[in-house]
Amino acid sequence: MPQTPPFPGMFGSSGYNKNLYQSKEEDYGGLYYHENNLVSGSLEALIQHLVPSVAYYPDRTYIFTFLLSSRLFIHPYELMSKVCHLCVDHQRLSDPQVRIRKIAPKILQLLTEWTETFPYDFRDERMMRSLKELTHRLGTGDELYRKTVQQMTQALIRKLTAVSQYEEALAKINSTATDRLTVLKTKPQSIQRDILTICSDPFTLAQQLTHIELVREHSSVSTPPSLPYASLLRVHCFSDRKKASNLEAYVEWFNRLSYLVATEICMPVKKKHRARVIEFFIDVARECFNIGNFNSLMAIISGMNMSPVSRLKKTWGKVKTAKFDILEHQMDPSSNFYNYRTALRGATQRSITAHTSREKIVIPFFSLLIKDIYFLNEGCSNRLPNGHVNFEKFWELAKQVSEFMTWKKVECPFEKDRKILQYLLTAPVFSEDALYLASYESEGPENNMEKDRWKSLRCVCVCVSQLYKCL
Repeated sequence: MPQTPPFPGMFGSSGYNKNLYQSKEEDYGGLYYHENNLVSGSLEALIQHLVPSVAYYPDRTYIFTFLLSSRLFIHPYELMSKVCHLCVDHQRLSDPQVRIRKIAPKILQLLTEWTETFPYDFRDERMMRSLKELTHRLGTGDELYRKTVQQMTQALIRKLTAVSQYEEALAKINSTATDRLTVLKTKPQSIQRDILTICSDPFTLAQQLTHIELVREHSSVSTPPSLPYASLLRVHCFSDRKKASNLEAYVEWFNRLSYLVATEICMPVKKKHRARVIEFFIDVARECFNIGNFNSLMAIISGMNMSPVSRLKKTWGKVKTAKFDILEHQMDPSSNFYNYRTALRGATQRSITAHTSREKIVIPFFSLLIKDIYFLNEGCSNRLPNGHVNFEKFWELAKQVSEFMTWKKVECPFEKDRKILQYLLTAPVFSEDALYLASYESEGPENNMEKDRWKSLRCVCVCVSQLYKCL
């Protein structure tokens, strides 16, 4: 039977092989191949292709691709149950000595890859029950494998505990930021710290932003690298909104950074101070681009393009905008972000040939990455007219995830500055209304619409202040 190929051999630079179905496919037990590439198959045949035997172990690219995409058709605990039954059948048909020496290690390896890549699947008690049942069967009568099973289970528990602790910490940070948002509407701006008192070096701040981005990608303290995609598929298929919480965490960080940039610009009373902050963030954005941190770069640009900031014409008049214009050009959304995608390919190539950790850093614009995944998922059918799973589509999905996994493995080479990190993650930020109010206070309304909004916001601010006095 042909083997599943590695991702580079499966796809060209333009995506799918457009001539895929122009020649005859070969059928191997319900699996269809074209030029040794698996292109479709029945769900049952694909599940059987996942399970090792005495003479066979599935290619790692197939394992990852199928585990990622299978949740569109079957719940993970149901898949685990089917895998367990097939493994038991293979054991039953094999000689006991063959089972211990050849099949058991392969099954353990498959389970290890599953638990390491998709640990969230094992939060389901039904998954853990099936896992323990199967590993118990594998370890029966053999002390060596019993110890291996125990070590694997303990490693899984540690990983799931780390993920749970991260989620709790993130929820606490988000809650703190929300609680302090109202305070900023009423307290004098002069008592608030600003970014330039915490960090006046653009390169250092770009490094600390990169720390935050990489922590959110790194599996040791954050969600698994493939989980954003797995969650996207689960939400689409099973409408489980809780599964999207990790996606929301990425989006919330992007929004927080954008609002933090806008807040820092709108806070200063003096025009020259606001201009200085704008120029500082332009330099930070440029350093993010040089590092390969495109997500923070886009968040900073978004913050500077928010209406309360962009309307400060007198302030912008004192800013040297040439560098900002270049950055905006690089992240221009026209032609489906052509300039950004070109820069991303350049950063990816640099990462492949890199000799240092710094050169390996690639942090994509996450919202666009998710958008690409979403439209690929929505734009291609999951099944072919004959009812088979359209595995070609899932090769492409897995290829994009594989790239993301490669990027996330990079250890951040920059030294941590806990004071700066603490400020970036917890400093209060203005709401949209508070940003407009600060903007109008800095540079007065220019038309009747702005004047009406300013009066309305001031009225709300007075009412909130009175409520705090009563408390």
